[in-house]
Amino acid sequence: MTTNPQEIAAQAFVDDFNKEYEAKHLAFEKQFWGNKMALSSTPEDTYSSDLLSSTKAEMENLLSDPTVLQRAQEFRNNLIMAEKKDTPPEDNLMKTLDIIIKTCKCYDMSSAPEARKLREDTSKLESSLELARNRSLTLGYTLLDGTFQETSSVGLRNVMKTHQEEAVRKSAYDALRSIGPFCLGHGFVEIIKLRNRMAKSLGFQDYYDYKVTNSEGFGKDKLFQILDTLEQGTRPIMEKARTELERRFGKEALEPWNTGFMISGTAQARMDTYFPFGKAVERYVRSYAAMGISYEGSVMNLDLLERKNKHDNGFCHWPAVAWVKPDGSFQPATTNFTSCADPKAVGSGLAALTVLCHEAGHAAHFANVKQPSPLFSQERAPTSVPYAENQSMFLDSLVGDAAWRAVYARNDKNEPIPFDLIEEEVRSNHPFAVFQLRGMLSVSYFEKALYELPEEEVTADKIKELADETELKIQGGYSIRPILAYPHIISDEASCYYHGYTLAEMSVHQTRCFFKERDGFIVDNPKVGPTLTEAYWRCGNSRAFLEIVKDLTGKELAGESWVDALKESVDDKVQRERREYDEALAKAESQTTVVNDDLNAILNMTIRFVDGDTLIADSSKVEGGILGACQAFETFVEAR
Repeated sequence: MTTNPQEIAAQAFVDDFNKEYEAKHLAFEKQFWGNKMALSSTPEDTYSSDLLSSTKAEMENLLSDPTVLQRAQEFRNNLIMAEKKDTPPEDNLMKTLDIIIKTCKCYDMSSAPEARKLREDTSKLESSLELARNRSLTLGYTLLDGTFQETSSVGLRNVMKTHQEEAVRKSAYDALRSIGPFCLGHGFVEIIKLRNRMAKSLGFQDYYDYKVTNSEGFGKDKLFQILDTLEQGTRPIMEKARTELERRFGKEALEPWNTGFMISGTAQARMDTYFPFGKAVERYVRSYAAMGISYEGSVMNLDLLERKNKHDNGFCHWPAVAWVKPDGSFQPATTNFTSCADPKAVGSGLAALTVLCHEAGHAAHFANVKQPSPLFSQERAPTSVPYAENQSMFLDSLVGDAAWRAVYARNDKNEPIPFDLIEEEVRSNHPFAVFQLRGMLSVSYFEKALYELPEEEVTADKIKELADETELKIQGGYSIRPILAYPHIISDEASCYYHGYTLAEMSVHQTRCFFKERDGFIVDNPKVGPTLTEAYWRCGNSRAFLEIVKDLTGKELAGESWVDALKESVDDKVQRERREYDEALAKAESQTTVVNDDLNAILNMTIRFVDGDTLIADSSKVEGGILGACQAFETFVEAR
């Protein structure tokens, strides 16, 4: 115990701040989950868009309080002076003061008093728009007999990929196109104006520059220097792919409602039996356990099924974040994550499994942050967007590997998916894999152009025109997923965020190459979890994204590995996937499956399956623990 009065006072300030932030963060996240999941209010818990706005404002008011920033800076300076050194001491107290200062600077609005009011007004409009979209926007598609089938935006995209009738696919596409005009007619135009006014009042070029500078530590100009290189480098690959698409399937394949269906061919529907959604969670937990991934005592709340009025995009949030308290005890995370699976839809099992592994990757990452403040393990600025997404995208990428499918893609007779089916998918999809990259780029280029519009030009018609222009310029045609149908551009947390997926995908390919060069394989590699924990996860946002990628892989972040993967010939890819499939299958058949007790111990989590207000299963209260809860979820899905 220190007797230094400066340290005692600084520690008391840090302890009080951490406690207050944790409480405000929890209050906001409870409202976020309740509103997104359309939960019913109770005497104990009331949910409303007004409470969502107010709790968010209270949390951000703490972070933007100039007194907090000033006191943290004063304590830091006093400690340095007491040490009589030019550089601060390396200890948890100084480390926490630094993250408080760094975070508060992201929210500091003392230089422009009007910015706080603009922020609050924007939050209210965002909450109202979210509520309107959840409750008033009915999405669906029309069958040939005129029957209307209601579904989410996720379901619509699945229909476009799998339905045999072009008219039905076009109906689904038209429904996706309707999302943009709805949002523009329910406040999004004004939201854009307010966001820009706030950012400019704080001295930034615009709102995009404000968001990227706070999260990445560098501005919009540097970001688009990186993205421009990737855009220019892959444009010839995209143009070649569009030419090949038309050559194979005719000009109609270039229509956005046909592209995904044509590329998928018959493989998508035939693979369905090997990806039953009811088994998705069990396969995810077995796969993660085999990689030695621990959730460090987390409680995981999973709401995975499509439901009316529920938010229609997967996400992962933390009402309680992981951190190490002053007495050295560890506070495990409480995680809420969701997807929107329709178990009856063809292709939903694979799609939902991929989303599940993505969000579970987020959960694993943030469960393993062990730093002396909640600020190190929250996903808002100054946490780097690609840092957050790299972890989840690396893990969900495994679902597409032939090696993973050899072990985990099985039918109801426990027979592995045949390689012939995997080969068919590779030959159908690989020449067009660049479309994913270009789709990701288009969102970022659209938002850049959107926030660069003069305010008098920010109208619904101009925004729709800009979205179409961007799709045509970046993707060579209209997008399979219309830009204005991305929920990311609407919400404050995810707006001007999509570049993170692009930078993260660059690091995913680089990280995959590292593991394959070091260990020879990734799937069921027990070194993966410990390596990611030490290299990427434990530090939280205390280290820069570019720095940790370089430290692990030995290389600066670049798009080379990703572009090389896109350039790999179909025959070479099939040959490589065949070899990895055979090796994984042989290994799986010679090894004993992880048993319940071992799996529970490795994952170290409590998993709770919910469906809105309904608790389906809690692994801490069912026989068999995690696998017992997975079985209860599978039974629930079958009944539904």
